[in-house]
Amino acid sequence: MAKVGIVMGSDSDMPVMAQAAAVLEKLGVEFEMTIISAHREPDVFFQYAKSAEERGYKVIIAGAGKAAHLPGMCAALFSMPVIGIPMKTSDLGGVDSLYSIVQMPSGIPVATVAINGGTNAGILAAKILATSDEALLGRLKQYSEELKNDVMRKSEKLDAVGYEAYLADMKK
Repeated sequence: MAKVGIVMGSDSDMPVMAQAAAVLEKLGVEFEMTIISAHREPDVFFQYAKSAEERGYKVIIAGAGKAAHLPGMCAALFSMPVIGIPMKTSDLGGVDSLYSIVQMPSGIPVATVAINGGTNAGILAAKILATSDEALLGRLKQYSEELKNDVMRKSEKLDAVGYEAYLADMKK
């Protein structure tokens, strides 16, 4: 089975990266998650990225905070798709990370999701894999249907109780 690699430079990225893992798990996609600093342990990082294909990875999701080199370096070393998640930072709110990912040089693409967009990164990875996996495509369609039904339930509740009661219920 195709696998997704999830890599982050620090455990402070874990809450966002765990969102990607949770969605992949829900969709039945195998993944491995690790913490590797491209700056503090470049030899370990190079080994990880260069051997990812041999380990069955078809997509890598890489978190990027502050200097944000992880997604770009993964893309430079791994021939298959890389999805970058810009992390919200205390210094510049994640815009620095976002800019570093979306300004990759020609020939080294990195797909990019929203700042702290772990869930969307997981969904995008699954969609990439679903181009050659009908069962996964079916699970993605079901997931989308569940999202649609959830919004419809919320709308019906709002219509039934009014916005003030809805807000009060949300605060509980």
